[in-house]
This record gives sequence, structure tokens and C-alpha cells, in this order.
Amino acid sequence: MTVPAHSAVYPLKTVRRAVPRVLSIAGSDPSGGAGIQADLKSIAANGGYGMAVITALTVQNTQGVTAVHVPPVEFLRQQLDAISEDIAVDAVKIGMLGDAAVIDEVRRWLGEVRPAIVVLDPVMIATSGDRLLAESAETALRELLPLADLITPNLPELAMLLSEPEATDWASALEQGKRLAAACGNTVLVKGGHLQGTSCPDALVNTGGLLSQDVVEFAGPRVETRNSHGTGCSLSSAMATAKARLGDWESALHVVKPWLQEALTQSGVLEVGNGNGPIHHFHAHQNALQPGAFAARMWDAAQTELEAIYRLAFIRDLQSGALGEGQFTYYLAQDAIYLNGYSRVLARASALAPSETEQLFWARGAQMCLEVESELHRNWLSGRQASGVQGPVTKAYVDHLLAASASGSYAVLLAAVLPCYWLYAEVGQQLHHGYLQAEAPAEHPYADWLRTYADEAFAEATRKAIDITDAAAQAASPGERAAMMEAFSQSCRYETAFFDAPRLHG
Repeated sequence: MTVPAHSAVYPLKTVRRAVPRVLSIAGSDPSGGAGIQADLKSIAANGGYGMAVITALTVQNTQGVTAVHVPPVEFLRQQLDAISEDIAVDAVKIGMLGDAAVIDEVRRWLGEVRPAIVVLDPVMIATSGDRLLAESAETALRELLPLADLITPNLPELAMLLSEPEATDWASALEQGKRLAAACGNTVLVKGGHLQGTSCPDALVNTGGLLSQDVVEFAGPRVETRNSHGTGCSLSSAMATAKARLGDWESALHVVKPWLQEALTQSGVLEVGNGNGPIHHFHAHQNALQPGAFAARMWDAAQTELEAIYRLAFIRDLQSGALGEGQFTYYLAQDAIYLNGYSRVLARASALAPSETEQLFWARGAQMCLEVESELHRNWLSGRQASGVQGPVTKAYVDHLLAASASGSYAVLLAAVLPCYWLYAEVGQQLHHGYLQAEAPAEHPYADWLRTYADEAFAEATRKAIDITDAAAQAASPGERAAMMEAFSQSCRYETAFFDAPRLHG
């Protein structure tokens, strides 16, 4: 395949908006399952504001396409110009283009407007097998490929773009993806939906260093359903939206893939048509949580670990003052190491946050770890013998948080970091209350430290962290909420182990 070298048309811009403005340039599906209609649903479901420029009108339903009408290209030009003259477009998804004249017009507009994010779904063949692109337009489509940041072909389309036989296994599909990415100079999303088997992998492929590695694979189960109409349209428009919100393709696919899996799983409830039905774009909204409901679930899940913490000798002796200095010194030394890693994780939460308010909150938390909290530790540890070696529990806890940070899911990351706020604040309040109730003597060795637990600023930050995490859960899919609960519960277990570690190592 001969493809022009990657164009320098697009400036290196990073777009991250809480509600990105996403334009779909695609064909219309009157049955609502694919094309523009699916794109607008997908954009809205993934937190964007959707706009649409129609390239073609189709006569279709869940059983197939029976006719295609391509309006005059001059009308397409008027649509595109009307949008860009008035609205700043954060991301563009390109779907069905119909013929060479339409492709040329879209190419002209891209060169003039230069959107920061362009996702091209090279619609050539419908799920039903109907051809949606004139054979005479294939050359023009190939020339358009280098102007996209992400290309999302299904396996038949990937093979057609390369003029090769269709891949019949995952390894072959990845190799084809590499060849297309190398030829076009962009990122290719290789999709395993057309393969056989119980798994349905996807992979981001880029040989130019734009990803963390040349091939980033995302495993996933195959959803057994006949309702896959518009899956490719929905995936590509969701990726454009998520990229504009999160800033990179890997984070975007971490969010979009579970959303799409659940949209396929829940598709049967729609009962649309007698053929290949649509996916359920708004499954997460149908399963929406009431404010505070997920926070209540997390609090219930934390009770077992809280009870275990209160039974620890370390906690009892810290409150009474009987704790040996060696154990307390070990605890603070490990906490100082932990906070260094925790601050990095909070900085990642700030980077993923969908709003400026949340970005600032997590950034302040990261700063507090490095400045205020670390200073408290240094004051105590100054002049005392303390090992700077990271203990096994500290390492396991930090590794767990870093793994959540790397997942790309803002909601899962928040659930993982929350116990360090919530359980620490709860235990601290109980320790401070018990210290006051016991009327401990002035020579209590840890009096100054216990008094810090009464800090109202930290209590307020904890309440804010709970509210933000609860709100993230409301916007998450059922699958993502399950991952949140697992991450939260694991962090709770590490909190208990962290308090108990001084007994073993101090």
C-alpha cells in the first residue's frame, strides 16, 4: 500500500476538557443504531457535547442497508464551515464518507481548521456486510488516513486498507496494525471483534513512540449478543471524547472498553428490531446511583478493616503512650516513604480529573504530602535512628496505588487513594478522642502527634475526597464500580497491614 508520509498539518496540542465539544462527520442511520445517531449517543454517554455533520443518508434498519444517498458536496461544505466559524471543536470523529468528492471536502476542512484530535473510523463495510464506500473512493480514503491521530478499522477494513487478506488470528491482526501505523504515522486501534473465541482483545498500535510502548493490549471477554449494530461507530466517537477529556489514548481506551462491553451486555433490554440490534449507550445512566449511595457502600465495606485496626496493639499502645519508641519510629519512617509515593499518585489523580476544581484539590493533596506531612515526620525522626529502607508492606501498598494510577480510570484511582484519607481520619479522630477522654498525663510521649489528628483542615479534605469519589462512582459503569470497590477494599486491607507492620519490624 502506498500512503503519503504523515502530514505536519496538526500542531502538537493537548486537549483536556471537562465537557469536550466533539464533532461527528458521518452518515445517518434512521434506525438510530449506527452512524451519526450512535455517535451522538456515544459522545453524550462519555461526557462530551456532540455535534453532527451528515455526509450521507442511508435507508437501513437492524437487518441491513438498502439504499445510500450522498447529498451535494457543496452542502457538506456549508455544514462544516457553519460549525467551525462559530464553535471551537475539541475533537473530530470521521465515519462514513461515501465517495471521493466527500473525502476531498473533509480533507480540505481538516487542513483549514486543524483540530487537535481526529479519529477516523474507515467505514467501508457495515456489520451486516453491506458496502458503504464506493470502490472508486478507496484511494482517496487511503490518502486521508495520515491526517488522523487514531484510525479504528475492523479487521475486514484493516485488510482492505492494506490490500491484504483478512487476519484470522490476533497475532496477524497486530502485525497488520503495525504495518498500517508505520505507513500512516499515527496510532491504530486494532479490534478483535471479528475473531473467534471467548476473548475479545483490543490494542493500540503505534511504532512512532506516541504510546508507552509500540503495542498496548487491552484484554476483555467476548460478549455473546446479536446486538452489535453500530459498535464501531460508538467506539470511535467514544475514543475521541475520552481522549479530549483524559489526554492520552491509553487512558481513553481504559475507560471506553469497559463502557462498550457493558453497552453490549445490556443491549438486550432495548428490544429494537428483528435483526442485529443496537448497543445500549446509556446503560450507566439507567443504572445510576443516588448521591451518597456508593460512599455508603464503601463505608460498609471498610468496617471489617476498621475493627481490625482498633484491635491492633500498635493502636492501643499509641493511644495510651505505652508504644515503644522503636515501633513508632519505624512507623513514621515507613509513612514518610509511603507519602512520597502517595503524592505521585495524587498528582496523577489531578492529571486525570475532569474539572479544574478537582484538579486543584488533588494537586493540593500531593503538595501537602510533600510539605506539611513530611515536615512532621522529619521533626520526629531528627536525631533518631530510622531505617530508610522501604518495608514490604509499604512497597506492596505503594505498588497497589501505582497500579491503580496506571489503570487510566479516574474513578478506580480515587477509590484506591480514598482509604488513606478516610480510614486515617477515622482512626485519628478515635485516637485523639480516646487520648482526651483518658486525661493522659502531660508526659505522654506521643501527645503532640495525637493532637495533629484533630486537624479540621484534614477532616474537611477527607469529606471532600469522599464526595468526589462518590460523584465519580455515579458517572461510572457497573463494571467500573466493581473495580472501584475492589481497589478501595484492597487499600483498606493495606491500611490495616501498615498499622500492624511496626509490631513485626519496629
